[in-house]
Amino acid sequence: MCMGIAMAWSELPAGLIERHALERRAHDRGGEREVRFLYRDRSPRLPIWRDGRLQIVRWGNRDGRSRFLPGTGWTWQATIEEGAWRNLDAQPVDIPANLALERGVWFRVTQGLRGLLVPDEHGAAVVYVICEPASHYYRVMTRSSRMPLLIEERI
Repeated sequence: MCMGIAMAWSELPAGLIERHALERRAHDRGGEREVRFLYRDRSPRLPIWRDGRLQIVRWGNRDGRSRFLPGTGWTWQATIEEGAWRNLDAQPVDIPANLALERGVWFRVTQGLRGLLVPDEHGAAVVYVICEPASHYYRVMTRSSRMPLLIEERI
C-alpha cells in the first residue's frame, strides 16, 4: 500500500504551493525541504501529472463524499485489468514522488507511482494509488502484503 508521499519543495511550482496552501504540509528532512501528502490528513490530496500539467487532486474517497466511488485511496492493478473501472471514465496518471510511506517506513522512489484518476458524480477529480502484490523485499521492509505500482521501478 502507500500511506503517503513526499516531494522536494523545489519540484513544486510556487503558484501551486500558494493555490493549495502546501506550506502547511512542508517538512524539513536533513536540510532539504519537502512537501508531504498523507492519506490520514483531514483532506487527503496527491499531486498528479495530467495533460502535461502538475495538479493537486483529492486522494480517494475516505470521507465518503462520493456515493459511487470506493471508500479507499487504492485500487489493485488486477481490478483495473478486469475492467472494474471501465464505466467510470478512468484514466491512468503518474503521481510524482521522491519518497513514499508505508507503516512508518519512508522509502526512496525514483520516478513516482502509478495512479488511476476518476471523476466523482460531481465531476471532481479523484485519484487512487494503483497497488500490486508486495515483493518479498517490500513485505519484509514494511510488513505489508501490497505495494504501490512504481513507475519503471520494482523494489
